[in-house]
Amino acid sequence: MSHGTAHPPTRLGIVGLGYIGTTVGSQFHRHPNATVEAICDLDADRLEGVGRTLDVPDDRRYADYTAMLEDASVDAVLVGTPHTLHYDQVVAALERGCHVYCDKPLTTDLERARDLARRADRTDLTVMVGYQRHLQAAFRTARERFLEHEPRWLTASITQDWIDDSRGTWRLEPELSGGGFLYDTGSHVLDGVLWTTGLEPASVAASMDFHDDDGRIDRRAHLDVEFANGATGTFSFHGDVPSVREHVHLWDQQGAVYLEGIQWGSRTVLEIDSDAGEYAPYIDPHGEPSRADAFLESVRQGTEPPATVRDALRVTALTEAAYEAARTGKRITIDPLDSSVTDGD
Repeated sequence: MSHGTAHPPTRLGIVGLGYIGTTVGSQFHRHPNATVEAICDLDADRLEGVGRTLDVPDDRRYADYTAMLEDASVDAVLVGTPHTLHYDQVVAALERGCHVYCDKPLTTDLERARDLARRADRTDLTVMVGYQRHLQAAFRTARERFLEHEPRWLTASITQDWIDDSRGTWRLEPELSGGGFLYDTGSHVLDGVLWTTGLEPASVAASMDFHDDDGRIDRRAHLDVEFANGATGTFSFHGDVPSVREHVHLWDQQGAVYLEGIQWGSRTVLEIDSDAGEYAPYIDPHGEPSRADAFLESVRQGTEPPATVRDALRVTALTEAAYEAARTGKRITIDPLDSSVTDGD
């Protein structure tokens, strides 16, 4: 995007100074069209350290996000807190008239996801969800294909040493995480597939291996999804594997698109033709916008952000149905009209 100077910089408040708060927050700090005006975290040492890094003075460092919203002059809020805290913080920011960038998942409760979708529909404020595959050239290129061709069959998987990486953190506390590997890293893959293909999940069967005795933190999850157009898909999420690998294979009647990646860099894309030939499609050489770029463009132009609350609602509906399917042993139907979840036949 172009960095014009017609508007004053967007003043940002950050709630939660973990990886997302500091990584995406630093993008805003460096951006010519934004300033980090205030920060909030429960950890005093983190507040001090990040405050120095982002040039936020002492009197705009808060331990309470409601106090930050009341006292600080902010136009937008970055929500980078544990998953189950997102809903209340997004609602509070919107009620203060602030644009919102919220890390994924938007929420871990389907009714709350529906409520946020209704709120987003009623406001002119930007609400962007942190599904960065919407910004990656490989996924955007693949999405263009499925605007013309109907997907029929797909497989998707991701691996990560997530259990070991998460030890000693809130990610292994279900009251804060809302779930396990599926609700964390797996959420990106579900979103990437749904957004790229445009498919609407109709039902899901699932099995999970749980890290905890209460069966709330999944370390492995396997999903068998049927879509409204008759397409089928399988998803495998392994959170106890040494390295990060992602594979997304999307087939239609003419061939396939393969999206592949290691660690957290941008993914590659290959197109497969009906004779099994493969080639790499043209990728725009101008690079990919940062999350701050995309959010600020939406705020300034009044346009829809790349990853919307409606996108996030579909992911939450499928995720919640998958957990229910794994715990009950039933195939769970996902209502195509309002994403409500009911027992399948």
